[in-house]
Amino acid sequence: MSKSPEAPLESLVPFATTLHVRDHCLCLHVQRAARALARLFDEALRPFDLTNQQFSLLMSLNRPEPPPIGPVANLLGMDRTTLTAALKPLERRGLVVVAAGEKDRRSRLLAITPEGIALLARALPIWQRTHDAVDVQLADVVEPARLRQALLAVS
Repeated sequence: MSKSPEAPLESLVPFATTLHVRDHCLCLHVQRAARALARLFDEALRPFDLTNQQFSLLMSLNRPEPPPIGPVANLLGMDRTTLTAALKPLERRGLVVVAAGEKDRRSRLLAITPEGIALLARALPIWQRTHDAVDVQLADVVEPARLRQALLAVS
């Protein structure tokens, strides 16, 4: 790695700046918290052979009418391509069906199957217990409802 002859690298981005970013960067803190929560819920949902992302995806399809891909991707904070890839293992397991729209055959509607609903029903109590435990843990620091509201404001 070459160094600038005018100034040492340390002066370009001082270590104190690194510490400041580490301690103040909301993005870093939210990413770390998201990863920790994801690991916690992945472990809790492991007996159902589900990840937290798959659980959220299945739950997002629990609607009176099958939604198109766009609104589901938006709800989950994903792009359509990522959502399409995430659907594949659930389709293979028979938990989700992707069908052409009735009015526009190019559009894709997402439907949870009876098997998917049954799996959600079995996994939901574990999700609820895990979620309640997280809320209790957070309550010492922040009101969970206010945290959810703040996170929604960012998204």
